[in-house]
Amino acid sequence: MSSEPRGITAADWEPWYQALDWAFGGIAESTEERRLWRGLVALDRCLGIYDEGQVVGTYGEFALGLTVPGGAVLEAGGVTMVSVAGTHRRRGLLRRMMARGLAAARERGDVLSVLTAAEPGIYGRFGYGVAARSLSAELDKRQVGLVNLPPGTDEVRLRVTTPAEALPACEAVYAELAGRRPGMLERRPGWERLGLLDPPAERGGASERRCVLAERDGRVVGYARYASRVEWRATVPGGPVLVKDLDATEPAGYAALLRYLLDLDLTDRVRLAGRPVDDPLTQWVSDVRRADLTLRDRLYLRPVELGGALAGRRYATEVDVVLAVTDDFCPWNSGRWRLTGGPAGAVCERTTDPAELTLDVRVLSTAYLGDATLGALAAAGLVGEERAGALAAASVAFGHPLAPWLPHGF
Repeated sequence: MSSEPRGITAADWEPWYQALDWAFGGIAESTEERRLWRGLVALDRCLGIYDEGQVVGTYGEFALGLTVPGGAVLEAGGVTMVSVAGTHRRRGLLRRMMARGLAAARERGDVLSVLTAAEPGIYGRFGYGVAARSLSAELDKRQVGLVNLPPGTDEVRLRVTTPAEALPACEAVYAELAGRRPGMLERRPGWERLGLLDPPAERGGASERRCVLAERDGRVVGYARYASRVEWRATVPGGPVLVKDLDATEPAGYAALLRYLLDLDLTDRVRLAGRPVDDPLTQWVSDVRRADLTLRDRLYLRPVELGGALAGRRYATEVDVVLAVTDDFCPWNSGRWRLTGGPAGAVCERTTDPAELTLDVRVLSTAYLGDATLGALAAAGLVGEERAGALAAASVAFGHPLAPWLPHGF
């Protein structure tokens, strides 16, 4: 066996992807989904490890643009399709693929590397931290209503259509929102098709997906893509409304959409997954305890080039701090860095000045988008303060008014 990863070609794709399917349980994806991912993945960023011609390791990447605090979009490699065959565990194959992938990302000029983890315990040793979490909710219509809705909710006009017909309007809403919240992905060509993916074989008894548009003065201000599954109990109808996407550029439009979903006939609950942790619905539900709110990890991140990553975002207040960072997996990031900047921009350069805060790259990754504060991480013993006052100032500077959010997986 050659344990070194190598690039793959178009001719290698089918056996490479089949090996990935088997590593994730052997249940093949639908033809529609398989075709979508093949069109989006950067083939020249895919790696394979082979044993006598058989694929025993896979690694892929998407070329993404990630919104960071301040609204800038930074180049990020979206690590995906990672697997090691069960027959070849504990031989260092994953480590080799991750090292090769991050070294190539550095050569390309990527500033960040991001992923969503099937098994979250794996990626901390490669410097990734949880940079954004998500919220799930199940609203039982018999027990939960909406209160304190924003002014103008009743003036929003709703119109039901198909996801395909509504796609241009939905994309315009998404584009307006993408710069507001860290963690959102710039919509690059082809990714709009993700919103149309609805294979019949994967509906689990639910309806075909529909789209409802929220309009004000003839302009679309929000949308929801959803399906419903009617479950009769004797002669009593029930079942969930399954919300795929819910976005709006204004609070009233969002509230009108949520109220519509709660009012749909022949259903008794609304399920929402992958929402921001500060989603407005938490302020509107009449009984938050009965909303069945659940937090989970969502986006994992690490800097590929630490200086570029810290200089690429903006800061809530002026900051001037020397960070001593350890990065065992990408040692070019290790050392002392002086970060200076604020709301207008930032500079981050190497320095020989004494360290004021000490932390590992995984901890910095967790604080990067503002999901966790440096102060909270210090309280967990993960940040050392070498100069009195440095921690409080940096913790405020790294914050953001809105929680980071990854709106869809990859």
